[in-house]
Amino acid sequence: MFDPVQTHYQRYPYPNYPLIGSVRRCDTYALNLQALWARFNKRLPPPEAEKILIAGCGTFAPYPWAVANPDVPITAVDLSARSLQRARWHCLLHGKLNVEYRCGDLSDQAAIAGEFGLIDSFGVLHHLEDPLAGLKALERRIVPGGILRIMLYSRYARREEESIRRAFRLLGIETPRAARRLFKKARAGSRLAGYLAAADETATDAGIADALLHPRARTYRIDELLEMISQAGLRPLLFAHPGALEDVAEEIDRLRALDKMQRSPGNYVLYLGRNNETTLGKAADSMIMLNPCLTASVSLFKLGTLRIPARTGCCNPPLGFRARSFLRAFTSPVPGSSITGEEAELVAMYKRALFLLEYSP
Repeated sequence: MFDPVQTHYQRYPYPNYPLIGSVRRCDTYALNLQALWARFNKRLPPPEAEKILIAGCGTFAPYPWAVANPDVPITAVDLSARSLQRARWHCLLHGKLNVEYRCGDLSDQAAIAGEFGLIDSFGVLHHLEDPLAGLKALERRIVPGGILRIMLYSRYARREEESIRRAFRLLGIETPRAARRLFKKARAGSRLAGYLAAADETATDAGIADALLHPRARTYRIDELLEMISQAGLRPLLFAHPGALEDVAEEIDRLRALDKMQRSPGNYVLYLGRNNETTLGKAADSMIMLNPCLTASVSLFKLGTLRIPARTGCCNPPLGFRARSFLRAFTSPVPGSSITGEEAELVAMYKRALFLLEYSP
């Protein structure tokens, strides 16, 4: 059966990152299975949870996920064989061999077998003909306590893109080359000129195609998104888009207020679950450990100040010599009962940033 989305990504694999492009392991801290499982289940992942699914992986996602989880089996699924081939090349070029690649739909049982402790579907559901069916299919693939990360377009942040996308369809503009011809005619001060000045996506054909020529894209207000999540039997665990509040209920209230003002975050990014543990045992029973992705970055031999871009909503503290020395003490797990006073405040800050994990043994 003809699938316009599959045809689109066969023609324009996305994103178009250079194959030699690399990421620091510390920048993948929010993709680490141990860190996320401890955050949302208050313990380390059991053996049956040590599998990751990237549902709609595109050309790049398997690489940073493999950097973050070098010893975890990863299944990468995508509709586009061309996207999968480029993703495979990127991983192979950087020596990442723990990824299995499957061409197919995220709800295709032949393409995806088994259950997973962590599923990522970043920028995918809003391109499906039935996003709710897709989310339900993913919900069925997570083990008890499993975690699902999604990104979907927000209604008001996408107004310019959606206006241009509709105009292009009316004008019969179907290729990046035709779009560029129109871009050259944009008058100074026009909405199109303003968009072009602010949008990074227009630098490449793949970016133009994904942002402005996609055959199917939905946008959501927060209550529409929450209704779909509820119908899939899931609940939000954490909002992770820039500026998101750590408390889920407070962030929902903030997003509803933005909706009333016809404003939105850039996109919605959030972690979902259905039966995750929400409380930790007594402090005397807990352990504190460093996020595995930061081990090399807090080495005694690292100089200067390390800055790690935020991936969980809140800003990350810079890691100078003293901060790295403090975190290095948690390379091996430390009993929570031994943390008191000022150290406890620092631990709380680094736990919020996902740099430290607290779990019941």
